[in-house]
Amino acid sequence: MRLRLFAHSWRSDWNHGNAHFLRGLADELRGLGHEVRCYEPENGWSYVNLLKEPRAQQSLREFRTAFPDLNCCSYSPESFEAFLDGELRDADVVVVHEWNSPEVVSAILAARKRYGFRALFHDTHHRAYTSPKEIAQFKIPEFDGVLAFGDAIRQIYLQAFHAQRAWTFHEAADTARFQPCVNGQGCEVNWIGNWGDDERTRELQEYLVEPLATLRQVKAAVYGVRYPQAAKAQLEQAGIEYRGYLPNLSAPRVYSRSALTLHIPRRCYTNGLSGIPTIRMFEAFACGVPLVCSPWTDLEGLFRPNEDFVCVSDGQAMAAEVANLLKDDLARRQLSAQALDTIQQRHTCLHRARQFEEICQELGR
Repeated sequence: MRLRLFAHSWRSDWNHGNAHFLRGLADELRGLGHEVRCYEPENGWSYVNLLKEPRAQQSLREFRTAFPDLNCCSYSPESFEAFLDGELRDADVVVVHEWNSPEVVSAILAARKRYGFRALFHDTHHRAYTSPKEIAQFKIPEFDGVLAFGDAIRQIYLQAFHAQRAWTFHEAADTARFQPCVNGQGCEVNWIGNWGDDERTRELQEYLVEPLATLRQVKAAVYGVRYPQAAKAQLEQAGIEYRGYLPNLSAPRVYSRSALTLHIPRRCYTNGLSGIPTIRMFEAFACGVPLVCSPWTDLEGLFRPNEDFVCVSDGQAMAAEVANLLKDDLARRQLSAQALDTIQQRHTCLHRARQFEEICQELGR
């Protein structure tokens, strides 16, 4: 198939976790023999902010090295419609990610009427639940269907946005790049995640800062962007080192050099969107690092709770579990082996690429 994929950015993962899965999916589709082209605006918000980081060139270099055969190009908004005429004239299926502007989406739907390709809307974000007015700007019924990264989101698109069809299409680990590395010296406990404004501020306090403050002997580090100065000060007071932006393709080395990683979902994923894991869980499991999670319910049965990961009920339990696991090499090895097996059996980008092929067969492409 001739596949055309539009995302906010392929080059940049700065505060843009959507890029992690999209890159892996596109590359697996290419590996299955499809003609894949990937598009992004030339000066998107994520890319512009990435360029301000000290590790920007490292991140861009790692992307080019890891995805040498991925056909990515950028477009200028000023000449977008002419660009579409050249790129979509012979397309079979066009996938439009949710992090595109309404103007971009409208132009692609107009091109669909001219050229007759199938168009799919792909959502790996929570706005359909937390900010439905923003999604209402898109003409969802004009798409042939929606790829939703959890069943709760799928139901919202069917019921609230009148999607013609919708499939649950979970994210997954890019196991060609995320895999266990040779262990080296690193911190004992890490947390990789961006600040998230007020979406998990109190959760980070309860499940990250306060537990690790009671374990002063534990070497802990936090990676991520957009942390306000007050949050950085709290981390420092708790004895946690803040290390700033981490290029996503460097994460496997960080995970593999750590004894444990913590996972603290944004609030929406613990209430109305329970059952949707973030990409960090897939990636950590693929790298073979044991994971301890703040309260989260796996409603969709993607993993094996207390076999693939440990879920705690409160901050005190988090501190106790971290302390216990750091002393129990066997328990850590069992968790990491079981989680890695679950990823390899069910949750790789290749699994999702094959599911995508099945969806396209349903659409008649």
